[in-house]
Amino acid sequence: MRIVIIGAGPAGLYLSLLLKRSGLSVEVTVVEQNAPDSTFGFGVVFGENALEFLKEDDPEIFGAITPELEIWNDIAVVHRGVRVPIDGIGFSAIGRLHLLQLLQQQARAEGITIHFNRQVSDLSEFADADLIVGADGVSSLVRRSDETAFGTKLSYLTNRFAWFGTTKVFDVLTQTFIETPSGAITAHHYRYSPTMSTFLVECNEKTFFDSGFDRMSEDETRKTLQQHFAETLDGHPLISNRSIWRQFPVIRNEHWSSGNKVILGDALHTAHFSIGSGTRLAIEDAIALARAIRAHPRDVREALAAYEAQRKPILAKLVTAANNSAAWYENFSNHMALAPYDFAMSYLSRTGRMDIERIRKVASKFVAEYERQTKGAA
Repeated sequence: MRIVIIGAGPAGLYLSLLLKRSGLSVEVTVVEQNAPDSTFGFGVVFGENALEFLKEDDPEIFGAITPELEIWNDIAVVHRGVRVPIDGIGFSAIGRLHLLQLLQQQARAEGITIHFNRQVSDLSEFADADLIVGADGVSSLVRRSDETAFGTKLSYLTNRFAWFGTTKVFDVLTQTFIETPSGAITAHHYRYSPTMSTFLVECNEKTFFDSGFDRMSEDETRKTLQQHFAETLDGHPLISNRSIWRQFPVIRNEHWSSGNKVILGDALHTAHFSIGSGTRLAIEDAIALARAIRAHPRDVREALAAYEAQRKPILAKLVTAANNSAAWYENFSNHMALAPYDFAMSYLSRTGRMDIERIRKVASKFVAEYERQTKGAA
């Protein structure tokens, strides 16, 4: 079986490794339009123990990535200048480029062919492939080549966001919410290495235009945000890497395959960055697809049908949580009328998956203080 994977992000690279190690008679080729050291953004974040699912299935990858993670056990919300610590909700992070380099190293060791700096404009050049996998992100050529068959729906959230980095090393993942003369802005920030942090800034459409961000250059935007978050950054600079304002794309596909084409990761679905699951979901898609191919090695259509049938119900729950979180962020400025601890509770319950009793089980210290604060305010 000849399989061509378009895209050498985490999903494409990991799928290539799974297929190569499957014991099947497969020829795997990965094609990537960018250079091996080119990537958007800074760090990627995972939920607590987010890579534990790799431990049993792929101890080699687990062993390569886990020592490189930055790990913390709590998070914090800053509102009205008050820092609200939230215990028991852990996360881990790693530099996106570093993660890709680790996966590239594993792929090279397995003898997988990766063609970097290769722009694909027409899938007909892979006409002899048994399977073409679209791991090529939001703007997926594989998906766009047959959007009617995939049943693609694409829309955009109204908030604007921009990814920056900073040399300020934060102790835990923190959400900082501030009021500026032009409106509310929030920053999602967390360390992803011993010397660097991600600093993702988000605001609503009105604040975006009232602040004049639509008329600023990338560097002017960086300097303005650096001033707004001067206290948070503690004198450290913001660092740009294609740090332009974007609107988050909401991508859904009714069908996950068409003929011998299949999509996964951001090409298939997007999950709002506020739940920190995009990279994990893409890797889990790769695992599900590889398992389906191993179960049906002689019938591509059966494999693709099994991939969708087994993975779709699981993904639906996570995407629903991501959508609820995104909706909360689209209106975060309205929630800022709440007092700090009420605001933090609203933040924690935004996905609809955690009520106060469930939160109490994982963040007992926070809930105790929340109840003390709210009782005192009554």
